[in-house]
Amino acid sequence: MTYAPPPAFRLMFGWMFPPAPVSFEMARPDDTPALQAVHAASFAHDWSVDELASLIGEPNVLCLVAKRANGFGTRRPVGFLLLRVAVDEAEVLTIAIDPRRRGRGYGRQLMLAGIERLVRRGVASLFLEVDEGNSSAVALYQRLGFVRVGVRKGYYQTASGEKATALVMRLDL
Repeated sequence: MTYAPPPAFRLMFGWMFPPAPVSFEMARPDDTPALQAVHAASFAHDWSVDELASLIGEPNVLCLVAKRANGFGTRRPVGFLLLRVAVDEAEVLTIAIDPRRRGRGYGRQLMLAGIERLVRRGVASLFLEVDEGNSSAVALYQRLGFVRVGVRKGYYQTASGEKATALVMRLDL
């Protein structure tokens, strides 16, 4: 369990302990257990460590990990982005942020870092599917410039077993 100081402590002494910077790195094989835990906490259908390791090992897949340092010098993943590249197009396979770390801009930073790497590779467009009910994710993608190009009814299965519609979105790089 992670210790989190009470809000009053952060208000009084937060200036003494500024938040540690976040770094963006390509995933390493030893990151996969932590990435799997973040993914499992984020989605109804999670991927196993072996499935993630297999994806990360593919030559056309980029896995960018957001890591935040702590006072002990370790850097733990707070989220990750998986992208698959095919010639001059790419798709977001998944983006997951630790639920305890959401709302701090990590998803936006990860997407921008991923987009930057894709542009350097000469990728012309980026696609993704997002649950239309995930309003915060849809808003993020729209702020980044993604536009809706399609709909896939019944694409996702929710934790309750219901089917959810996916929006297909594209960003021209």
